[in-house]
Amino acid sequence: MSTYDAVATKNETTAVPVFHPCRWGEHIFTLSPLPQEIRGQMEQDIKELKELIKMELLESSNKPKEQLELIDTIERLGVAYHFEEEIEEALQQLHAIHHDQDDLYYISLRFRILRQHGFHASSDVFKKSKDDEGGFKGELRDILSLYEASHVRIHEETILDEAAEFTTTYLKSMVTKLISPLAEQVAHALHQPLHKGITAIEARYHTCSYEQEPSHSTTLLRFAKLDFNLQQSLHQQELIDVARWWKRIHAKIPYARDRSIEAYFWALGTYYEPQYSSARVILAKMILIIQMMDDTYDAYGTFESLDLLTQAINRWEYSCICDLPEDIRCSYQAVLETFDDFEQQLAKQGRSFSVDYARKQMKRNTKAWFQEAKWCHEKYIPTYDEHLKIALESMGHVVGVVGSYLGMRKTANEEAFEWVSQNPMPKPVKASAIIFRLMNDVGGHKYEQSSRDHVASSVECYMKQHDIKDEKQAYEVLEKQVEDAWKDVNQALLQPYEVPKPCLDRPLNFARMANVMYKDRNDGYTHVTNTIMHKVVSVLVHPIP
Repeated sequence: MSTYDAVATKNETTAVPVFHPCRWGEHIFTLSPLPQEIRGQMEQDIKELKELIKMELLESSNKPKEQLELIDTIERLGVAYHFEEEIEEALQQLHAIHHDQDDLYYISLRFRILRQHGFHASSDVFKKSKDDEGGFKGELRDILSLYEASHVRIHEETILDEAAEFTTTYLKSMVTKLISPLAEQVAHALHQPLHKGITAIEARYHTCSYEQEPSHSTTLLRFAKLDFNLQQSLHQQELIDVARWWKRIHAKIPYARDRSIEAYFWALGTYYEPQYSSARVILAKMILIIQMMDDTYDAYGTFESLDLLTQAINRWEYSCICDLPEDIRCSYQAVLETFDDFEQQLAKQGRSFSVDYARKQMKRNTKAWFQEAKWCHEKYIPTYDEHLKIALESMGHVVGVVGSYLGMRKTANEEAFEWVSQNPMPKPVKASAIIFRLMNDVGGHKYEQSSRDHVASSVECYMKQHDIKDEKQAYEVLEKQVEDAWKDVNQALLQPYEVPKPCLDRPLNFARMANVMYKDRNDGYTHVTNTIMHKVVSVLVHPIP
């Protein structure tokens, strides 16, 4: 099936836009989560193995390099959530130890992991590794470790900007000369740097890769496999629940993209751990509601009907249904009913207050969608700055992040909701939104502009404002802004934290999901690529043997 099986259309007679249909068919409903008795045995095995790995972590405390490598392996395998306290305590000690090493591999590994855990680590440690020609001295293993470290850089770290450029060029030049399994490891790193990857995908890849290492720990490997397969079974059940819910809604709103699997995959990328099970389901539903509304404003409704819909959303009353054109009543009703369901569910936890924050963000979003519809109706191309101000709202990023907080129980307290709802956006939320918006626009603008009347994207607005004729030149400028936004995200994740670390991890993981979904200038959410399908299948369908 072609990615572009159909074309979305929009005109003043409210033609039905047709995005390419769901590529998964009914296969998702044939998934068979593990029976309870098998899950119970796996949980018992995991519990026993976990204690052995804890002992291994503790015993490595007098060997900093070995301990750091063990932590790195645990995190790559996606099981770090089992050992959060032990890892934090170990890193506190590693950070306090005076560091005087010439080993570029170890320097880079230590720097990256400390930064990823919010510790302040100086990039000056890389100065001694530079050669006389401006490159960096080291073997392939050293350069690969430095490459991964360069992705946690912040602003004003010129040496890491140079490291990122040098290591990327070097690894690309070497990848075709290497043999398995090193060739695959380098290719994977170039495709997906560790810091910008999501746990589920990276856990699957690194578990299989770790098994090929002669020195692997059989205990840790078995633990990782059991844990991955156990979590996959939970994720399958969550996905089935979301898909069934969406199927009922989509039957009434057929013009919206049918993307329940992709929406759940986004939620899974936002949090992987089992304690966030209900949070994943809530977020997946929120993403689908945002997407449905985006399609209503972007590709379906007439300007007049969207004006009425915007007024109705801002009143947020069921009585408004009668004021709406018949063809968009179901969309409005779905929004209200879904938020009511969230409120009823969260009231049992004493957290119904949190849904008010989501409602307020949805109202803000609706105004931004309508502003874009107005620009499109008037055939107005805004300046890039004017466009970005609205586009960061209209993409649904903030309401999505707020939605990710709903199911996080006490971790996301009222102060966290106040923080994420600030106007202007908090720095890490805005930076994450920029990554999402620009990667989405670069990946999807060609199709949008060729298929229907559509508001100008970041690409067109930038080209017009700066009188650029070459599309690729605009891509490069916007992609540079994406890299700068990553530096803002990294800076915001250094201690002391403005809100609890798990709350900061949500916008970080939204940025990571954007990096996965819109990689290589493709819109892998709307036009589901074979690459995205492979990743979804690897984490949600096939267990690790």
